[in-house]
Amino acid sequence: MTPTVLVSGGAGFIGSHVTVELIQAGYNVIVADNMSNCDKTCYNGAQKITGRKIPFFKMDFCNRRAVEKLFQTNKIDAVIHFAAFKAVGESVAQPVMYYRNNLDSFLNIVDAARTYGCPNILFSSSATVYGQPEKLPVTEESPRQEATSPYGNTKQICEDVLRDSVKAYGNIRGIALRYFNPIGAHPSALMGELPRGVPNNLVPFITQTAIGKRECLSIFGNDYPTPDGTCLRDYIDIVDLAKAHVCAVDRMMADKMKEPYEIFNIGTGKPVSVMELVNAFQKVNGVKLNYKIAPRRAGDVTAVWADPSKANKELGWKAQRTIEETLKAAWTWELFIAHK
Repeated sequence: MTPTVLVSGGAGFIGSHVTVELIQAGYNVIVADNMSNCDKTCYNGAQKITGRKIPFFKMDFCNRRAVEKLFQTNKIDAVIHFAAFKAVGESVAQPVMYYRNNLDSFLNIVDAARTYGCPNILFSSSATVYGQPEKLPVTEESPRQEATSPYGNTKQICEDVLRDSVKAYGNIRGIALRYFNPIGAHPSALMGELPRGVPNNLVPFITQTAIGKRECLSIFGNDYPTPDGTCLRDYIDIVDLAKAHVCAVDRMMADKMKEPYEIFNIGTGKPVSVMELVNAFQKVNGVKLNYKIAPRRAGDVTAVWADPSKANKELGWKAQRTIEETLKAAWTWELFIAHK
């Protein structure tokens, strides 16, 4: 029988791309989302790309009864949890809202999974758990630093919840994928990053400035101890990132996990500076960007990038797409949205 994967927050940027890759890999997918941070554009795009009617439940994962009902009425073999608030600045201003939403939703997932016979839990974690690392690149063994925001702290706490639950209950296993900086859009231009209001992430801000939605792009700080003075990050193509989830689900389903709880870095291993990214976008798309250098932003780390060799070896996964392909897809998506 074809296994069914529940994707919480599956109508969002990452969730919709993972949904497509799972379906194309032969899984059945159920999408559930409260739509607090997205509309149905990417979900509809996923249906068009796959040619499938994808079961959709509008629900809040903080509602324990709704989560239990979903697991009771559907045979779920694995769950991938994306449903969370994700803006670092907002989390600093609204910590209680972030802790309540991000922790309650995940606790309800873990509880329902262990109660209703879903043995496989995949958690969407983040490189924010590493803070400003002492050594680069970071491996899965690198110490987690104290979180610089409530958002980052919720990622650390949820990792701990999964680790401790796997240890205590015995009938579930878990994988935490620590993403670096997901960017880009689906090559079909039917799905991509669609922030509500002012974007928090760099690439949507670049594309919105390029198309004239935003007046000017601010580059926060050019006095960092890096080759060009701007921050270094590990930018990972969204489709590459989505494929890593399929590899992780395959590993669980094939019973190939070496430990009942595993962690993998999902990145390219290649640091790219903010300025390099801006210049690459301009070059590949033939667009001139209006940008200015602004003061450093609180909470930004100087440099962080992955050592993805564990994921390469254990998951059989590797980032494939070039930064140029990724930035071209992001711009095509922005043009598609503008003409919708």
